[in-house]
Amino acid sequence: MQWEDYRQSDNLEDRRGGGGGGGGDDGGLPGGRGGLGIGTMVVLGLVGWALGIDPRLLIGGAELIGGIGGRQAPTQETRKSSGPPQDEMGRFVSAVLAQNEDVWSKLLPQQANMRYEPPRLVLFSGVDRSACGTAQSAMGPFYCPPDKRVYLDLSFFQEMQRKLGGGGDFAYAYVIGHEVGHHIQNLIGILPKANALRERSDERRANEISVRIELQADCFAGVWAHNIQAMGRIDQGDIEEAMKTAAAIGDDKLQKASRGEVVPDSFTHGSSAQRQRWFNTGFRTGSMQSCDTFKTQQL
Repeated sequence: MQWEDYRQSDNLEDRRGGGGGGGGDDGGLPGGRGGLGIGTMVVLGLVGWALGIDPRLLIGGAELIGGIGGRQAPTQETRKSSGPPQDEMGRFVSAVLAQNEDVWSKLLPQQANMRYEPPRLVLFSGVDRSACGTAQSAMGPFYCPPDKRVYLDLSFFQEMQRKLGGGGDFAYAYVIGHEVGHHIQNLIGILPKANALRERSDERRANEISVRIELQADCFAGVWAHNIQAMGRIDQGDIEEAMKTAAAIGDDKLQKASRGEVVPDSFTHGSSAQRQRWFNTGFRTGSMQSCDTFKTQQL
């Protein structure tokens, strides 16, 4: 992936070393339908036990797609560095965020007839605050709808490579693209409607809706990838990295590794094949319209 010569985003907040929100916060971990349900937490607990990692540290993390998580943590401003990050990984994230901005600023008016409002991306270390509650490194990357921010502790990428077998610069970029995909869902109104439906559903149906949300975010990441390939920024090897990562984080593969059996009704992100299929759908077509996971019967 070529990113070194790309511009740096103005929408990145570097809170690393700024103390974040501190450890004794009342925000709590996400709960209820906005974050991870009890059934999902059991599955992830088994996965974490099997893989030797915190059960919340699975790609897509404890994505707070519902924007609720226990009591809402204060959104006080935390100390952050001035100017763009100086370290390589910080500059990489900033460049990938800028690529997302440039692609979606063009595509959203063309394909959805609306102006793109970019999210802010918060780099933090350990613990921080979000409008969705406490952000912790063990939760993995997540998007918080109320404050329209993506939260990322860069140590996740090290764990992703070491524990889950998914690594490489474009694999990391895919993770960021997926989270920006949730922001797209929020902007066009899909996320609020889907979460309202989840609130009215039983656990099985709520899990199915979650899968459709996550697969659509994968597809939107593919749409972004289609466009940066046209810019000459990625090659076939990069796409293979993303597909390998999507396969590594499918619910079926994680459940099989953790307990030797697969329970589709408990899926919250989709199977390996589904995640690969929907990323590839977006990548192949470059069209948001191809990403309607809510109208298709066959995921």
